Amino acid sequence: MNSEIKQCFDKYPNTAQKKLIELRTLILSVAVDLKLGDVDECLKWGAPSYSVKTGSPIRIDWKPKHPENYFLFFNCQTKLIDTFRELYQDTLEFQGNRAIVLNINQPLPIAIITKCLTLALTYKKRKHLPLLGM
Repeated sequence: MNSEIKQCFDKYPNTAQKKLIELRTLILSVAVDLKLGDVDECLKWGAPSYSVKTGSPIRIDWKPKHPENYFLFFNCQTKLIDTFRELYQDTLEFQGNRAIVLNINQPLPIAIITKCLTLALTYKKRKHLPLLGM
C-alpha cells in the first residue's frame, strides 16, 4: 500500500477502515487467483481505486453521510450493476447503476462479492456475454 492510499485509509473511522481493508484484500486476492497481472491501486475521486488491463475499475469508499454503509463502486456505463442486480437482488443492496451497498455491521458476503469482483476484473472479456457469462 503506497503512502497516498494508506493516508486515505487512515482517514476512515476504525470500523469502516477494517471493512474497506477487507474489501481491498479480497480485490487483490481475486486478481492474483485469476492471474490478471499487476493491479493499479490509486486514488480516484478521493477513494481507493483498483484496475487491471482485463477489467473495469473498482472503487471502494465510506461516506459520513451513510455511516452504517460502505460501498463498492463500478463504472456506471458498464453492465456490471445490472448483472449483479439480476443475479443477487435478494442478497445485495444497490445504489443506482454504480454501487453495491454493504452494511458495516454485517459480515461481508465473501462468496458473492468474489463473484462480482471476478466479473468486474474480467469485464473486457465478458461484456458481450448475456449476464456476463454467469
